[in-house]
Amino acid sequence: MGRLFGTDGVRGVANREVTAELALDVSVAAAHVLAASGAFEGHRPRAVVGRDPRASGEFLAAAVVAGLASAGVDVVDVGVLPTPGVAYLTAALGVDLGVMLSASHNPMPDNGIKFFARGGHKLPDDVEDAIEQRMGEPWDRPIGADVGRINVEPGITEELYISHLVDTLPESVAENGLSGLRIAVDCANGAASEAGPATLRAAGADVVVINASPDGRNINEKCGSTYMEPLRAAVVASGADLGVAFDGDADRCLAVDHTGALVDGDQIMGILAVALRERGRLAHDTLVTTVMSNLGLTLAMAEVGITTVQTAVGDRYVLEAMRSGGYDLGGEQSGHLVIARHATTGDGVLTALQLAARVAETGASLADLAASIPRLPQVLVNVGGVDRARAQDDPGVRDAVAAAEARLGQDGRVLLRPSGTEPVVRVMVEAREQAVAEQVANELAAVVKERLAL
Repeated sequence: MGRLFGTDGVRGVANREVTAELALDVSVAAAHVLAASGAFEGHRPRAVVGRDPRASGEFLAAAVVAGLASAGVDVVDVGVLPTPGVAYLTAALGVDLGVMLSASHNPMPDNGIKFFARGGHKLPDDVEDAIEQRMGEPWDRPIGADVGRINVEPGITEELYISHLVDTLPESVAENGLSGLRIAVDCANGAASEAGPATLRAAGADVVVINASPDGRNINEKCGSTYMEPLRAAVVASGADLGVAFDGDADRCLAVDHTGALVDGDQIMGILAVALRERGRLAHDTLVTTVMSNLGLTLAMAEVGITTVQTAVGDRYVLEAMRSGGYDLGGEQSGHLVIARHATTGDGVLTALQLAARVAETGASLADLAASIPRLPQVLVNVGGVDRARAQDDPGVRDAVAAAEARLGQDGRVLLRPSGTEPVVRVMVEAREQAVAEQVANELAAVVKERLAL
């Protein structure tokens, strides 16, 4: 059996891999591990539990709440709330543990369990491993007054989260907020269906809302940040200044300008990095990105004196780099951005708010702001039927990569990496011209196919 915890908690098909029994067991084990670490000493332990609106989240959240309470933990059940909202409340309420039931941008049948430590940070790997090891062990159950109590507080806690978000508006727009901006919002029929539009309205925007009627089955279904067509249409039809789209648990945000053109995570990061630097709030004048970020972002940042630090793909690696280097901003092309001054994890609603604030602050259109961060043509070829374990070591592949890099020079780059989730090797090439990127990518893919064939 593989490791229970993946890069973003426990995840799988609900009621098959992620069962009520698993949810209860892992919650009890989490309580025991934290108790053994001394986290509960001197006070009665407390936890916050939230979920996205998937139908399976109802029984899984009930199982988590039951597990924690049976282990003596008092629980604040906040109901449907974005993942970053649960992280924020974990810190703001001073509780010992946060738990979110969500599978983020995954399709409805999936679900997951994600834990946050005191302060709203993701649990370290060694704590997750300890939780897994203690699942199913015999234990002394508390009785009487020692069992946990459950308090259901969806409305109050959502208000706290929204108030926190609005308070992050920069001073330059604090007086008028987003007044005068019309923003279309695609809520993915997910966790931000209430909080997302409410936050932007509280900030002063005129908000046009689509896909904000979750029924337990329609989360991420041809909507949200993984399917941008409805938002494009809504922006154009409503004459909005911009549009923003969240994923199911609202830890991501992508945008479109007034014409419906996509503004991806790289461009949003670049826009916000420049804004923070101008305000003197970009630590070390540095932006943290992943190796999948477009070279256009790196070049645009260099032109304005901002350094980019690259990490492996995955928000956990971005967060690790940010915390170790003391950086303020980082993220991924997918729209998963972390603004460390205001959040401990990716927050799509916060990202949307800050992006709209930059439009209001500058008076420029989102299209003009995004144009300063051009996207170089990027070609990705997935090569199947090969031994991906040899991708980094084969001499012929290494020589082909070196030759491709020499050909592209400073105007492009090559990234070759084995997939962590599929039996393929990914060949990614960026260049100033689409035709060059396609030619180099296809030639390199042919070498990989020949050299690594099974």
